[in-house]
Amino acid sequence: MNAAELILNPDGSIYHLNLLPEDVAPTVILVGDPGRVAKVSNFFDTIDLIKQKREFITHTGWFNNQRITVVSTGIGTDNIDIVINELDALVNVDLKTRKVKENLTSLNLIRIGTSGSIHPDVYADDIVVTGLAVGTDVIGMYYQHQHFDHRLLPAWSYLTSRYHFDLNGFPEPYKEGITLTCPGFYGPQGRVIRAELDYDIQIDELHEIEIDGLPFMNLEMESSAIYLLSDILGHKAISFNDILAQRLQGQFSKQSGRSIDVLIHAVLKWITAIEQN
Repeated sequence: MNAAELILNPDGSIYHLNLLPEDVAPTVILVGDPGRVAKVSNFFDTIDLIKQKREFITHTGWFNNQRITVVSTGIGTDNIDIVINELDALVNVDLKTRKVKENLTSLNLIRIGTSGSIHPDVYADDIVVTGLAVGTDVIGMYYQHQHFDHRLLPAWSYLTSRYHFDLNGFPEPYKEGITLTCPGFYGPQGRVIRAELDYDIQIDELHEIEIDGLPFMNLEMESSAIYLLSDILGHKAISFNDILAQRLQGQFSKQSGRSIDVLIHAVLKWITAIEQN
């Protein structure tokens, strides 16, 4: 691949993330909010790397003798396209020759995000694990894959699933279901401020639909692309969602700061447990 396809900075780091291969741990936590990177790394025992370019902040450090990287993606599947492709290049492409390595590395890509519930039994401050993700963005149209599903609307929607990590020892209660990944926060998630909608998703009816035994539970803006690109590139992905809004009841969390901290600490403890097994 040429210099216009795989762009490097003058120091040899990958273009957007500004990272070198040695900066990335085998397990990478993905957060949307750049401010959440420090909330995660505050739990680390030590931090040995801090880098930033644009909205992409990276901290790499150690928690319970496990090296972990946390990266902010910013909002949306378009940013996920940048982050996962660049993380993959860092571990699976020789940046000096721009050739794919013979032996490929599979990263653990773990999203910790916030989300809105569209299920009557999923409440503010609950934890939802995305078992399946339906993407209503157009990222899926640009890659070769087998995830388009005739049961879904719009027609370009795609269905992806998490890697089957063992969650038996996860230290907090959680619910697993389908996450609808939307290409926007307002109209694409059924919110009306002033602009009237031409395509209105019926968020009060989606929970009645099940796919492979799982109901629709929540709305957000990243998980489907994380799962899709991880599947295409051979990485292991899972998305954890802290529910901030209960859309059916019109309620918003009164302790969002505490609930995301609870989720972060639970995920870190779980990561070190699975790494040791």
